[in-house]
Amino acid sequence: QVQLVESGGGLVQAGGSLRLSCAASGRTFSSGGVGWFRQAPGKERDFVAAIRWSGVSTYYADSVKGRFTISRDNAKNTATLQMNSLKPEDTAVYYCAARNGGGSYYSPESYDYWGQGTQVTVSS
Repeated sequence: QVQLVESGGGLVQAGGSLRLSCAASGRTFSSGGVGWFRQAPGKERDFVAAIRWSGVSTYYADSVKGRFTISRDNAKNTATLQMNSLKPEDTAVYYCAARNGGGSYYSPESYDYWGQGTQVTVSS
């Protein structure tokens, strides 16, 4: 069974940076990809970024494109989300998710495994 654990969240001022990490244990991923989602209080869980586990294709929400960068290290079964130029509206719990099957990278329904989330708070 695959387990995902996020880390790296915290409090940062607007304009600052944070790097989130997602560590996977259990089976290694040989297909599918990894995504990051976020959920603010009282809001829906929104897509942030995704990357193919095998390959170089990446996907980003319009709201973070140019500021966030997703990457992965398949040998270590880890994925990272580098967040720069953070804004107060980026404040949310960030979740790492993994998938093996098909479907849209943008949809939470396409993912099979989820971490517990890590809090990111951006102050103004």
